[in-house]
Amino acid sequence: MVMTSHSTALAGHAVLRVPPASPAAATAYFCASLAFHADVSDVASALAADGEPGFVVLDSRSTASWGQGHIPGAVHLPTALIPEQAAALLDPAVPVVTYCWGPGCNGATRAALALAQQGFQVKEMLGGFEYWVREGFAYETWEGGEQRAADPLTAPVDAADCGC
Repeated sequence: MVMTSHSTALAGHAVLRVPPASPAAATAYFCASLAFHADVSDVASALAADGEPGFVVLDSRSTASWGQGHIPGAVHLPTALIPEQAAALLDPAVPVVTYCWGPGCNGATRAALALAQQGFQVKEMLGGFEYWVREGFAYETWEGGEQRAADPLTAPVDAADCGC
């Protein structure tokens, strides 16, 4: 590749210091990412639709965390208990979507790994319980159902979806 003064200047900043992947590599990466991850809004939409969503949602947090709030209809199975209890609670023919606290927690990733090692098809819900609540979806606590207004930094306030 011939470096022009324009391309030399662009390569000098952090964004392009390492060049973007080829379109083929990017396609493979982003396709794989979608195979491993689910978006909070997509999970909520599938759960709200008539009929079975085709997956089960699994909350991998502690019992105390579950009591603070969880997605309605989710299965509660703390990560540490997956090896001994997953087979009794989950159907291996039904994909599982795991979640934990939020983007700063890798508990859903650990749960997804434990389930995959047992032969389950699994995805991780990006954003976890934090973004479920921040996007304005209803949740259950030990005291009953709750719902907060959508955070305008995480979800559209006046639209059904973000359009992405």
